[in-house]
Amino acid sequence: MSATCQLRLHPAGREWEVPVGKSLQDMLFDHGVEFPCGGKGRCQGCRVRLLSGSLPVSEEERKLLSPAELQAGWRLACRHQIASDLELELAQWEMPVLGDHSAFAFTPRAGLGIAIDLGTTTLAAQLVDLQTGHILAVSTALNSQARHGADLMTRVGYALQGGAEELGRLIRDQLGKLLQQLQAQSPSHQPVTHVVIVGNTVMHHLFCGLSVAPLAGHPFKPSSLARVHFQPAQLCWPLPPSAHIEFLPSLAAFVGSDVLAGIVATGLHESRELVALLDLGTNGEVVVGNRERILCASTAAGPAFEGARIAMGMRAATGAICAVEIQSGVLNCRVIGGGEARGLCGSGLVDAVAAGLELKCIEFGGRMTVSPSMPLAGNITLNPTDVRELQLAKGAISAGLQILTSHLGATLDGLKTLHLAGAFGNYISRASARRIGLLHLPMNRISPAGNTALHGARRALFEEPAAWDALARRVEHITLNEDPAFHDLYVAEMLFPTHPF
Repeated sequence: MSATCQLRLHPAGREWEVPVGKSLQDMLFDHGVEFPCGGKGRCQGCRVRLLSGSLPVSEEERKLLSPAELQAGWRLACRHQIASDLELELAQWEMPVLGDHSAFAFTPRAGLGIAIDLGTTTLAAQLVDLQTGHILAVSTALNSQARHGADLMTRVGYALQGGAEELGRLIRDQLGKLLQQLQAQSPSHQPVTHVVIVGNTVMHHLFCGLSVAPLAGHPFKPSSLARVHFQPAQLCWPLPPSAHIEFLPSLAAFVGSDVLAGIVATGLHESRELVALLDLGTNGEVVVGNRERILCASTAAGPAFEGARIAMGMRAATGAICAVEIQSGVLNCRVIGGGEARGLCGSGLVDAVAAGLELKCIEFGGRMTVSPSMPLAGNITLNPTDVRELQLAKGAISAGLQILTSHLGATLDGLKTLHLAGAFGNYISRASARRIGLLHLPMNRISPAGNTALHGARRALFEEPAAWDALARRVEHITLNEDPAFHDLYVAEMLFPTHPF
């Protein structure tokens, strides 16, 4: 019988037995601890404080943590195996995953269906009665691949180093367990007949067993964009043998079926007027079009909005500063869960910079007038590198939106609506987004659209595949870096507006 020891987490109050020699990273990941660099010891995103037990200091920790931090017991969870009983201080980061319950017209079908939004960070799945359209059960989770990197390119790198099979197995097994949870919650005894999965192109490739090597460098040509079909036995999923499983088609190297689902969910493809869709997850996708023509593009802007490249950044979870306001000349921060601030998520970052501009702590070029950083709440601060990351991200998104619009012979004034998809789009302050120059449209034309990926996947359970495939072929991909106007526009859009709109 293998030896075990006790692992206790504070303030979560959790305690359980773990095998001696087990990776601390593996044990803590399931409890919400992030590993932004994929557990390579290059960042401080997985810090835990040793309260009792033994975690010898590693060389990477000596480089990244100060002597005072090491003396206080701070360690990097990714650098250690469990050798004795441990008691650790750990923020209890719960994952609020954005769902979708929007209604739509449909033709009833027999049986049950499952819609899955396979995100880089989070997973959301819904069990749907195909006869009534009612959502019978919902399951959400943190993508288990995230232990090998918070962003897409870190995972692509891990896959190219021999981890592709593991990444594919992790997500297929995890989704299989989500399906079990859904069916256990269901009041219906009807069989599941159809499963639809949407996700970005990297998730599509890893799930489907396609090589991600073409996505690792220029010209970024995916192995395939096509819809992929599966039988339950191929995935070892607990479904009837006759159930049909499909991963919907992607649009380009970094524009996946989640964006295609967003187009359908917002009705962009049927609009007479020009409409835009902006999805800021771990990647940033932009779509502009109408029923006549649709253009799309991707930018490497998402990580900043999800906190992945911010010094004290984190997901929008318990302990994250999610909003910042100026009250009587002083910053007031709202923390998810109402407790101690432990980090800064994307919506809080946008608010903090907008507030910094108003208080003259940040100039329009991005230079901070306070040193060394701008205090927010507790020990959480905003530093010059954070501001620069936001400038890079918002510059790329804003420039991309203008480039696509110009390719359609219009300007931003010609957009009827800008739909903001996903959790970030749902929670961001539109006023702050306008203040920093991320969005230039009037607020009455900016519309939070919720989880359009999940909504679109649910619609696909009722609709004919041929219509979706035809729509995917209609969408034209624009490579922003190849547009002669992009670089100058990108540099210009990195600047902040000198005054509020």
